[in-house]
Amino acid sequence: MSTSGMSIAEHFDELRIRLIHIVICIAIITIISMSFGIKTAIIPITLPSQDAGQQQNLTLYYLFPDPFNNIALQLTSFMKDTLLPPEVRLIQTAPGQVFFAQIHISLLIGLICSLPIVIREIFGFISPAFYQTKSNGGFDNRDVRNTNTEDDAAQGNVQQTRKEEGKKSKRSFSKIDLFKIISPMFLLFIFGVVFSYVLVIPLTLEFLYKYGESIGVETLLTVNDFIAFVLQFILAFGIAFQLPVLMYVLSLSGLTDSKFWQRNFRYAIIIITVFGAIITPDGTGVTMWFIALPMIGLYAVGIIAIRRKEGKAITV
Repeated sequence: MSTSGMSIAEHFDELRIRLIHIVICIAIITIISMSFGIKTAIIPITLPSQDAGQQQNLTLYYLFPDPFNNIALQLTSFMKDTLLPPEVRLIQTAPGQVFFAQIHISLLIGLICSLPIVIREIFGFISPAFYQTKSNGGFDNRDVRNTNTEDDAAQGNVQQTRKEEGKKSKRSFSKIDLFKIISPMFLLFIFGVVFSYVLVIPLTLEFLYKYGESIGVETLLTVNDFIAFVLQFILAFGIAFQLPVLMYVLSLSGLTDSKFWQRNFRYAIIIITVFGAIITPDGTGVTMWFIALPMIGLYAVGIIAIRRKEGKAITV
């Protein structure tokens, strides 16, 4: 929901505009990652007089139009070299598999790079509802359409006043709370992506590869299966690591408090474990703990953050 005094059609129009902003941002970055490659330029630099006669090279990275060696393909090659065991071969069993794989990678790049914009637009759309819930003790704004109003002009003034108050509350809320939401969401998403890429995916691939190696089976992995496997892990961990922010936002809206999360901690462990089993792409039952254990820790972090916020509210 958005500011008070807006009709349903105006809400949908605002949502449409915000979605267009998100799509345009993701599309631009996706097209760039499919059309440009990262190249390097080596520039020799002469050191100061005390080190005369010595030179060092400065490496500069720049974008260069190259659709056949674009950013997505370079990232795919990097993932192949860093994630796959040396004995596993990456193959293409049909024309176009690499092309569609680079589309998926480009979309992921566009999503990650656009994440601050995505979060800002989504939270900008729903934040006035949170503010009104908080300021009105959990209830919506008063209905200004009073049937006992004797003067239509006075009613119009009330409507205008409510709209101005809604705009002020939106500005106040966005300045104070929007940064507190966007920054942790972006950082936690990146942390989840890095955690899965550095630790979980290599260990999972190595673990699964060893089973085939034990009976002398050569592992051939199609590029589509490899990219889908990696993307599922990356998105799963990026989304799962948003748990503290979700808890904080629900508490910010007045729907829950720290006692609610603490009281339901045991149920949360069960739900997190089931969630880890569902969201991880392999069925070994091992990788689910890679996502369940960090989420349990993040659940505790969320409780601590909510307690601190409640403590500050009491002191104020």
